[in-house]
Amino acid sequence: MKLQIVPARTGILWVRLGIQTFFKQPLALAGLFFMCMAALSIVSLVPILGNIVAMVFLPTMALALMAAALEATKGKFPTPSIVLSALRAGQQGLRPMLVLGALYAVGFMVVLGISALVDGGEFAHVFLGGHVAEEASDEPMRLQAGMLAFMVLHLPLSLAFWHAPALVHWHGISPGKSLFFSLVACWRNKGAYVMFGLTWFGVLLAVGMVVQLLAVLLDQPAFLGVGALVLTLLTTCMFLTSIYFSFRDSFAVDTVEEKTPDAIE
Repeated sequence: MKLQIVPARTGILWVRLGIQTFFKQPLALAGLFFMCMAALSIVSLVPILGNIVAMVFLPTMALALMAAALEATKGKFPTPSIVLSALRAGQQGLRPMLVLGALYAVGFMVVLGISALVDGGEFAHVFLGGHVAEEASDEPMRLQAGMLAFMVLHLPLSLAFWHAPALVHWHGISPGKSLFFSLVACWRNKGAYVMFGLTWFGVLLAVGMVVQLLAVLLDQPAFLGVGALVLTLLTTCMFLTSIYFSFRDSFAVDTVEEKTPDAIE
């Protein structure tokens, strides 16, 4: 396995391929995404441990969408069983993925804890399912500061886990090394990833404008909330699908050609 350096414009290509692949198998990919989201939502309902367990399985969800994208590129219909089959077919099995998920949960809670030092725990309380305290309304900037701190600190954590599930699954790399290689890949190809992020930001803005326009034309204000939610979830599914292409182009497997006796001579 070796790192590949790609031009910045490749980030736009990843977005386009993710959207095109989604529309090749929209029902399968959307169904798999909503199934995973529903499962994580149900697990998170368990008091205290629910959110932690859900975070442990987030890398598995990302891997499932990447594996489904790979199947869609081959013209196949990815079924929900791909979640289990992908884990069973991995080079090291289920244990490394659980370790990777545990590392993500720990990293996430550390980031959330640091943000609590900024705003007194208001953002963490809201994120974990609580409500904004009455005194928080007097200092809205404090909650925003905690949210901003969380977003800034969560970025390197996200980059570390960007390719980690795929590296563990398809290349048999240990969870610790996969985090390091993922960070290196994102840094070395930072131009492409910046373009990738900016392009998706533009897509989200366009989706929001379309929803608002339809709400005005149909004279249905309620459509704005429902339509925005549905389109946001579908766009998120396309985003997760496009991650596969960023992995595919960032890493390559070295191929060793066997020489024939004549070639050796």
